[in-house]
Amino acid sequence: MALFFLIPLCTALATGYFFQKSSDELAYIAGVFAAISLIFSLVLAPWQIQFGLLIIVLIITNRLLQENESKQTPSKGEQFRETK
Repeated sequence: MALFFLIPLCTALATGYFFQKSSDELAYIAGVFAAISLIFSLVLAPWQIQFGLLIIVLIITNRLLQENESKQTPSKGEQFRETK
């Protein structure tokens, strides 16, 4: 397995750390560079890692959607209660 994807990933982590510690305009450029490096490292990653990340993202989004649906639908006890 080729580990070339680790180079832009480490670069993204280093610039992301710089982005958090700095507050000037250079930090915003570093943040953009970190995002681009992260996307580039995901493109270069082997299919096993990409597939694993896809499964993780699908599980997390499914759980978040279930939590969101449970918050939006009122329970049966609250639906029929009247105030006098």
